[in-house]
Amino acid sequence: MVAPTLFVEEVGDGGRVLRFIGRLTLARIEDLPKRLDALSVQPQIIDLSQVDRMDTVGAWLVHKLNKSSGASITGGSDDMMRLIAQVGQSGREMAVRPPPLNPVLHILSEIGASVYEAIATLKGLLSFFGSILVALWDVMRHPSRFRGAAVAQRFELVGVRALGIIGLMSFLIGIVIAQQGAVQLSQFGAEALTVNLIGRITMRELGVLMTAIMVAGRSGSAFAAQIGTMKLTEEIDAMRTIGVSPIEALVLPRLLAAVIMLPLLGFYASIVAIAGGGLFCWLSLGITPDTFIGLLREVIPITDVWVGLLKAPVFGAIIAMTGCFQGMQVQGNAEEVGLRTTAAVVQAIFLVIVLDAFFAVFFTEIGWV
Repeated sequence: MVAPTLFVEEVGDGGRVLRFIGRLTLARIEDLPKRLDALSVQPQIIDLSQVDRMDTVGAWLVHKLNKSSGASITGGSDDMMRLIAQVGQSGREMAVRPPPLNPVLHILSEIGASVYEAIATLKGLLSFFGSILVALWDVMRHPSRFRGAAVAQRFELVGVRALGIIGLMSFLIGIVIAQQGAVQLSQFGAEALTVNLIGRITMRELGVLMTAIMVAGRSGSAFAAQIGTMKLTEEIDAMRTIGVSPIEALVLPRLLAAVIMLPLLGFYASIVAIAGGGLFCWLSLGITPDTFIGLLREVIPITDVWVGLLKAPVFGAIIAMTGCFQGMQVQGNAEEVGLRTTAAVVQAIFLVIVLDAFFAVFFTEIGWV
């Protein structure tokens, strides 16, 4: 049986010398670490001149002995010294937990990171919007590149399949608005004004806004997940390789479908909400459908209809663009798809609400009240 790696201790001119002999490898070390720890006197010099071979375990033992004793290492070849140095660099002690941060600094750092991320996202969205404009111009110059079948397919996803859930949501919202409005107005003996409340708030604001939020959660998330999965499986890279623009093939059909379908869905949602409110008024307030419709024609100006129809395409463009942009940002692993899908929904809803507030101020300033 081959003897294990040994070492000898000598006293030389430079002090106490620890000379390793043989192979400093995992297969030959055996109990060498315990024997080194049991040394009564630490060496001043570690001699590697008689070492035939060294692996990372042996280099770690030499580095550990050098670090604890402060001895100098001599006699090792260039490869051995390089290996010991590399092992020493990777052997730094790591903190089990990060040092506690000052709460104020932690809050400020979180705010700074959020602001930086928001600015980077806004910059990315603007750049993505520019890419969409370029692709749209190219399609207008070459109409044969327009993918009508893809747009029609997105019509079904964004519009037709959403009719049920949007109709139910709008119908219930109409009932809630009518019920709450009637309760508050009854204190002043003005229950009849519930019709005004239902007609104007649903046609001007809630119909389109709630539809946009629903589409953002339903279709915007689908856009991000679909494109993100294609990005993860390198299908988008394959499209670029064969000369197909992902913006033209994937983004434009979804964008056009959302822009065209949002006004139709918003108007549909407003009508269904008014129907729900009318049903409540008929059953609870005794306002017959004929009277209800007649009052609606008197209290709803045509500007309210135009306000809702003008906001809807902008909301649709924001939802589609945000979903597609976040899908294009997916990289790394499947978890990224979920994170980007969540980000797409949150950002789309946030931007829709911000734009709705802007439109409210703008239309009031121009007299559409």
